[in-house]
Amino acid sequence: MTEKFIVEQKSLLSILSSMQPICSKRTTMETTAYILCTIGPKELILKSTDLEISLQSSYTLKESTLSGSQSLLVNGKRLFDLVRELEGDITFTLESNQLLLNAGSVQLSLNIKDAQDFPPFPERIENLMQLESSFLFMLLEKVGFLIPQSNSNPALNGLYLELNKESLTMTTTDGHCLAQIQTTRYHLDEPKNWLLPRRAVLELKKILEDFKEELVFLGTCGNQLVFSGETFNFFTKLLAPTFPEYKPILEKKGFVPATIDRTSLIKTLRRSACLLSGQFIATTFGFDTNSVDVALHNKEVGKMEERLALTAFTGDKMDIKFYAPYLLSGLAVFPEEKLTFYLSNAAKPIIFETGHEGAYNLTYLVMPVSTTA
Repeated sequence: MTEKFIVEQKSLLSILSSMQPICSKRTTMETTAYILCTIGPKELILKSTDLEISLQSSYTLKESTLSGSQSLLVNGKRLFDLVRELEGDITFTLESNQLLLNAGSVQLSLNIKDAQDFPPFPERIENLMQLESSFLFMLLEKVGFLIPQSNSNPALNGLYLELNKESLTMTTTDGHCLAQIQTTRYHLDEPKNWLLPRRAVLELKKILEDFKEELVFLGTCGNQLVFSGETFNFFTKLLAPTFPEYKPILEKKGFVPATIDRTSLIKTLRRSACLLSGQFIATTFGFDTNSVDVALHNKEVGKMEERLALTAFTGDKMDIKFYAPYLLSGLAVFPEEKLTFYLSNAAKPIIFETGHEGAYNLTYLVMPVSTTA
């Protein structure tokens, strides 16, 4: 009997799309450009790895003539490119060294390789806890933006995930700013911490966008962290360097609070950034009882002077210098129109905070620019 199976084009395309960043990355092994396909009587399982992150996805077949299970390797990019150009149901037929694709009047074929050539794939997952997919996506979105792409300090090129009896905490920093989100919705009796690579965070967010209504398991597999949904397992190796000790800088002893209109502040910061012309020039913030004077002078471009209203500021009058783009990048993740922040003096950071009772607490910290810079 000819071995055939049928899939729906859009569903298969979605899976193949999520695997493209993995199978298109160059590695030391040629076969990482291939996807491992395991076809059974009812299910198609696809696996892709670049030796750093790995993804396994499953799909319930519309129809299959296979009585047992069969595995093969097919080039991930070529399969994706062809499936993208087809419509409706696709019938796949297995031959000795080829995979035939038939959709309507279109007939195509791809060369395949022996499944034994595929790199070892992570197995034996130990699940630790269950998380809501949409909530996990939100947590990553609030702090993932700050992960540097290639900082000279390898420990900064990732997201620090901590679990203990009280909470789950995610922290990122680029050395100038720090973003942290904490929730008591999830906790673990035995404290754990992991440093996830930037690339893993970005790819996980893409996957979670399609699974916002599902629950996700967080688990481990040897020295890898695993996020598992009903139809996928996402594996990532972890960064080895120790994340910087950040807790002392978040201490607010001696700091005083104030409140400012978020929209007004962002518009002012954008105008300030327009005058930078690619230069690292600090903007001066003069804080007083009811207002903050914002000023920047770029000798080559021009200058600006603006005043914004402050609420509930009881500290001494002070001038602090900040680099406007550092402030802007973090304020975009705060949903409130009224921002609460804390100040101490010209040598200490500004700390923005917001809390959603029973959901999460978000902190964004920006270091000042020294007066000699």
